[in-house]
Amino acid sequence: MTMMDFFTNLSSPAWTNAIGSAGAFLTTISFIPQVWHSFKTRDVSGVSLGMYSVFAVGIALWLLYGFLLRAWPVVIANAITLVLALAILGMKIAFGGRVSKAAQGVEPL
Repeated sequence: MTMMDFFTNLSSPAWTNAIGSAGAFLTTISFIPQVWHSFKTRDVSGVSLGMYSVFAVGIALWLLYGFLLRAWPVVIANAITLVLALAILGMKIAFGGRVSKAAQGVEPL
C-alpha cells in the first residue's frame, strides 16, 4: 500500500467522521482536569482572564458556525467546551488571583 492509498482510504466519510469525532472528544475533555482542579482548590492564579475570555468568544463563534452548517458534531463538541471554558472563566472571576490553602499544600477545613 502506498502513502497515497493510505490517505485516500482515510478520506472516506467513515474515517473522516471518526477522526473528527476523536479530535473533538479529546479537545473537549481536555478541559475537565482544569475545571476540576480550579473547583477543588479554588486556585485560579495560573489562569489567564484575557486568554479564557477570547477563547470563550472563539468557541461561541465555532458553536454558531456549527449551528449555521447544521454540523451537529461541531455543535455538541463546542457547546460542551464552551460550558467548561465558561466554568473556568467564572471561577477566575469569582476566586480572583488568590491562592487557596489547598493549593499551598494545606488541607482546607
